[in-house]
Amino acid sequence: MSFDVWILLSVLVLLVLSAFFSGSETALTAVSRARMHALEQEGNLRAQLVNRLLASPERIIGTVLVGNNLVNISASALMTSLLISWFGEVGVAYATIAMTIVVVIFSEVLPKTYALAYSDKFALAVAPTMRLLITALWPFTTAIHFVVKLVLRLTPSKRDDEADILAAHEELRGSIALGEQGGVVAKADAEMLGAILDLKELQVLDVMVHRTKMDTLDADDPPEVVVNQVLAGQYSRLPVWRERPDNFIGVLHTKDLLAALAHNDWKPATIDIASILTPPWFVPDTTSLQEQLGQFLGRRVQLALVVDEYGEVQGLVTLEDILEEIVGQISDEHDTETQIKPQADGAVSVEGTMAIRDLNRAMGWDLPDEAATTIAGLVMHEAQMIPEIGQAFTFHGYRFEVVRKQRNRVTGVRVRRVTPPEDADPGAT
Repeated sequence: MSFDVWILLSVLVLLVLSAFFSGSETALTAVSRARMHALEQEGNLRAQLVNRLLASPERIIGTVLVGNNLVNISASALMTSLLISWFGEVGVAYATIAMTIVVVIFSEVLPKTYALAYSDKFALAVAPTMRLLITALWPFTTAIHFVVKLVLRLTPSKRDDEADILAAHEELRGSIALGEQGGVVAKADAEMLGAILDLKELQVLDVMVHRTKMDTLDADDPPEVVVNQVLAGQYSRLPVWRERPDNFIGVLHTKDLLAALAHNDWKPATIDIASILTPPWFVPDTTSLQEQLGQFLGRRVQLALVVDEYGEVQGLVTLEDILEEIVGQISDEHDTETQIKPQADGAVSVEGTMAIRDLNRAMGWDLPDEAATTIAGLVMHEAQMIPEIGQAFTFHGYRFEVVRKQRNRVTGVRVRRVTPPEDADPGAT
């Protein structure tokens, strides 16, 4: 067997390894954890191994990065040397074109597509080999991680010093997007999965109910008034203040109120409201939603008051607010009418306090939410002024018209998607 044949066989083996790395990464990312857990409970050793691998996703990603680059570069180098010996210097161009086509089709797209279609079977099949490769390549992945961290610490900015190059979030996002494009993952499911990954990026400030929209109770009101307010409202938990509206002394749960009424022969006047309150829980407005969700689950509490850096109450956040970031708006028979009212010309009328993310999710729009969290905030940020009723602005491909206002607060906005000229500057009309 000639030397050239050995080179071709080596390239083929390297391409197979590249396909293995690509498919394994996708399969282990998309595998059903619930299915693997169930199989492990049934005594499946490979499922147990998959679960152990998934416990350290950064090691999987690191191994794939090192392994994939190693075999792809090696295969390209061998093919280049072979084609140069056949065709001379032009062989470099031939090798580049050929290896690009072969790697993309046979080492990336095909294995990842198959791995998405049969993620559970694929993951179970590759788990033993991946464990060996993770162990074998661990010194290389650790060394690369150390060098990158060292270089990042030498840069002027400190924000990137703690970045994890082997974090799995972006890999998960890519797999979700690929699954949606291939029809394996439904659009609604892809949005929910993406929203789960976004929890770490969002803060309670982005989803909280602002203090101007909070339903609260005055502890000094007669008990009969408090009971009537609770019955007239739609919430099961209400913050209670005393002396001034920002001095919260506790949270009233309707179940505790009913228990107190039953204990006092259903006579509201005999109830001591302060005695049935639960202590208020204050959280910083910069807390991430992922952290806040964990705190809700750990403390078995579903409402927290949000404070700024000065300790002033800015609003409240509930477990439902965070869940709605994942699954969308949750409505029941007691909820008020939706904040979005479609108009005949394709526009929508919305409350100024409506979150930009909620409008984007409901309408499939792409309004930016980096500088402001509400529609009114976005209008004032872009207009650089407090607009008057009837003023309209066009920016980011949308037209905003102020339809309601209370003092300096924009309470109603009419929004319509438009296609402005590319050379037109956003501005008031």
